[in-house]
Amino acid sequence: MSIYVPAHFVQSYATNVQLLLQQRGSKLRNAVMSDSYVGKAAKAVEQVGAVNAVKRTSRHADSPLISTPADARWVYPTDYEWGDLIDDQDKIRMLIEPQSAYAQNGGYALGRAMDDEIIAAFFGTSKTGENGTNAVTFPAGQTVAVNFGSASNVGLTVAKLREAKRILMANEVDIDADPLYVVMTAKQHDNMLNEVQATSLDYNTRPTLVDGKITAFMGFNFIHSERLGVDTNAFRRVPAFAKSGMHLGLWNDITTKIQERPDKAFATYVYVKGTFGATRVEEGKVVELKCAES
Repeated sequence: MSIYVPAHFVQSYATNVQLLLQQRGSKLRNAVMSDSYVGKAAKAVEQVGAVNAVKRTSRHADSPLISTPADARWVYPTDYEWGDLIDDQDKIRMLIEPQSAYAQNGGYALGRAMDDEIIAAFFGTSKTGENGTNAVTFPAGQTVAVNFGSASNVGLTVAKLREAKRILMANEVDIDADPLYVVMTAKQHDNMLNEVQATSLDYNTRPTLVDGKITAFMGFNFIHSERLGVDTNAFRRVPAFAKSGMHLGLWNDITTKIQERPDKAFATYVYVKGTFGATRVEEGKVVELKCAES
């Protein structure tokens, strides 16, 4: 049995299971495109490149033949699982049936793993080509420097968001139809609270603060996550992206099974699993904002 189960034994002051502080499931799943797949790899999207029209300069001219660029972006699955045992002897010492709380806790863990896959794909190497053999690294031109608009290294600022918006628009991202997102930690959120343009109604037609939290600004929807990584200089790597620029592949969605284990003295086994992966679909739809946190 789990070595932590005795912590739930009945006490005169405790009658419920409380899940400790944690990110409760995936926060990014609904901010990216997704689809279901089978097999060891899958084409997330068939890509058709832009073409140029030519002028017709004479009558009865030959029909034009202009090659259309084509490519594919691949996504690969990773298996995740979690499980724990609950002995019958534990249940009789508790005021609740703990299976549902354990299953929920395991589901939260799988949701965080899903976010980790998406976060890794923001700036990771993507695979393209007929068989996914071509590696595409994240371009330096899609990065906003940590000292952008400032004489020193700074955190998340309005100037950086403006630059991210400019880059996306310059890349022909359809910002009117494609939802835009920024993922940020509590530190970057605090940075934005210091930006007058982000919090004052003098600069906004509608409030950007809801119960002290910035949820949207400059056309970006903000998602809070403490799982973002840092670069070799300890600068936080904050992604600003269009929804269609990221893809989540689902081979097996998060699934929970609860059953007795005869091989474990008929203890109840709670098992949660999922198989999924993520990829960046187009480099031009993702921008990295370098943010100092000192």
